[in-house]
Amino acid sequence: MRSSEELIRESQATDSGRAPHSFDPRQESSLLVVMPHPDDESFSSGGTMALCAKAGATVTYLCGTYGDMGRRMGIPPVANRESLRDIRERELREAAGVLGFGVTFMGLRDKCVEFEDPDLVAASIREEIERLAPSTLITYYPGYGVHPDHDSLGQAAVIAVRDTPRDRRPRLLAVPVGDPEELQKKLGAPHVETRISSVSELKLEALRAHRSQTAQMFRQWQEGELDPQMERMRRQMVEVERFYELDPDQLTPMELSA
Repeated sequence: MRSSEELIRESQATDSGRAPHSFDPRQESSLLVVMPHPDDESFSSGGTMALCAKAGATVTYLCGTYGDMGRRMGIPPVANRESLRDIRERELREAAGVLGFGVTFMGLRDKCVEFEDPDLVAASIREEIERLAPSTLITYYPGYGVHPDHDSLGQAAVIAVRDTPRDRRPRLLAVPVGDPEELQKKLGAPHVETRISSVSELKLEALRAHRSQTAQMFRQWQEGELDPQMERMRRQMVEVERFYELDPDQLTPMELSA
């Protein structure tokens, strides 16, 4: 039996002639980003969100959890387990003000999304699709999100788009997590990329707003505590955001490996 990676490579091979195309925010009427934690949006697609907002599109972040089980409490600590939820909610709303998006929380339990009924979670996402009529939905690539919450909510988002009537489906873009070169070996070249240099300072400001999670990262950047691979990833973070376009009617790696 072929593995999910073999099936993905086979699919990529049939599409190998298609060059990556640029994300055009002027073509977007509404952008919906569906991810599980405060700060996921800024890391994965903050530049794309900012460009869409500047172009006049409605931008919404559907955040699965409050991130209250995150390990980082700030360095030095700015939170404890009881206060982290409120702090991360405030941080997300600050980042939203920087990038120009609205926030809706799903209220799922942090680090427990994998134990939710995916069809019920998908139904909640589908309600937002019907309400907002997004032209594009961005989520994590199911099976390549590294964190179980990333994979599980990405899978629910795929199901939500799959269950939406074809004439009202948004384009579905997925973000994998990891080294871009390694991911390209497994998934092929990304299908869509957004050049974000013009809004890189906004993305960095939004990431700084998530200070309980990112203060240490910025300190390392400032002090030059980066190996060559991390330095390359830092540069890419403020230059380009890359996405894979998924067909919601095709089984995801998570479904293929189930």
